[in-house]
Amino acid sequence: MLPFKVDLRDKVVVITGGGGVLCSAFAEALAECSAKIAILDINADAAKSIAERIIEKGGFAQGFEADCLNKESLEKAREEIIKAMGACDILINGAGGNSPKGTTDNEQFMPGDLEKEIKTFFDLDPAGISFVFDLNILSAVLTTQVFAKDMVKNERGNIINISSMNAFRPLTKIPAYSAAKAGVSNLTQWMSVHFAPSNIRVNAIAPGFFVTHQNRNLLFDESGNPTARSKKILSHTPMNRFGDPSDLIGTLLWLANDEASGFVTGTVIPVDGGFAAYSGV
Repeated sequence: MLPFKVDLRDKVVVITGGGGVLCSAFAEALAECSAKIAILDINADAAKSIAERIIEKGGFAQGFEADCLNKESLEKAREEIIKAMGACDILINGAGGNSPKGTTDNEQFMPGDLEKEIKTFFDLDPAGISFVFDLNILSAVLTTQVFAKDMVKNERGNIINISSMNAFRPLTKIPAYSAAKAGVSNLTQWMSVHFAPSNIRVNAIAPGFFVTHQNRNLLFDESGNPTARSKKILSHTPMNRFGDPSDLIGTLLWLANDEASGFVTGTVIPVDGGFAAYSGV
């Protein structure tokens, strides 16, 4: 159930990474507001499955296979979307993620770590770091290049990027992902200035800790019990729980509605249960 409803009739919403936990929740919520939803994912089956779920509830949606790191793939998806629904009005750059090749084993480098069989900062794979940056930053650039052209022509549009609380306070062990999400926040601000004369708003949502397909195994063991890292996260989250996808919907609908947030651009909105506000003391 939506926290409130906005009228998005005749709006075409393109969501990348739409087969994931958070972005599929975005797709369903916006469909309930009568928007036409184009779900893009590198996993075509995942995209189509979410679309079918929306259609079963009476919404308008279609799944499209698209590689957000391949401009030709995105151009093809754009052509198919225009034929099926029309030009994009709202773009949600939700594609992103991390890679084990861009992480360290320990939170801090300790004397003697070079002699241990562990992955330290000095063992980070440049290719892995590049992949994480591409997946989070380059994907947003390429997708915006493809879909914002129609916005520029129509002199209206709304772009919502997905950053992270890692952008504000980098987490231990994941330097590539934290730096990449900081880049997404910075890119959001840059694009908001660049596109303002074309009446295109650009903002970002920065989720705190939510359980997704990518991080579930890091947060819970095989028995479903919280890991040590989970306990640490929750101890630093004043609301003492992980976020639920529904916790993001209010912010999403506010940003998607031009009447409610028509003078809001260049912002990064934290939705983190108080994580950023807590010093740990």
